[in-house]
Amino acid sequence: QVQLVESGGGLVQAGGSLRLSCAASGRTFNTYAMGWFRQAPGKEREFVAAIRWSASSPSYADSVKGRFTISRDNAKNTVYLQMTSLKPEDTAVYYCAARTGSITSLETLYNYWGQGTQVTVSS
Repeated sequence: QVQLVESGGGLVQAGGSLRLSCAASGRTFNTYAMGWFRQAPGKEREFVAAIRWSASSPSYADSVKGRFTISRDNAKNTVYLQMTSLKPEDTAVYYCAARTGSITSLETLYNYWGQGTQVTVSS
C-alpha cells in the first residue's frame, strides 16, 4: 500500500515557476514508477509527466515538454515536478500517482493516487 500526499501548489503569475512535491509512504517507493497528472475545470484528467524508479528517461506530455521537469529522490520517498514558464492553461489540480512496473501515460494503469494540489496561473 502506498499513500501519496502532494504539496506546493498555489497561485502564480504567467511566466512564473512552482515546484510540486509528492511524498510517498511505504518502504518500496524506489520500486514504483511515478506520474503526474492534472485536471482542469470541465476537462478530463490528463497526463503530464512520468519517471521510472531509476529516474532514467522521464516522459512528458508535449504541452509541458521543455517547461516542466520531473525528478525523484528515493531516499526521501519524494517525487517532484518543477514547473517553469507557466501559462494560464496550466491551471489545474495536479495529482501524483504510483504504479508498479514501467512508466505509462495511461492513468488507468496507476494503482495509487494523491488527493491533488491546486495550481492557478493568472494572466
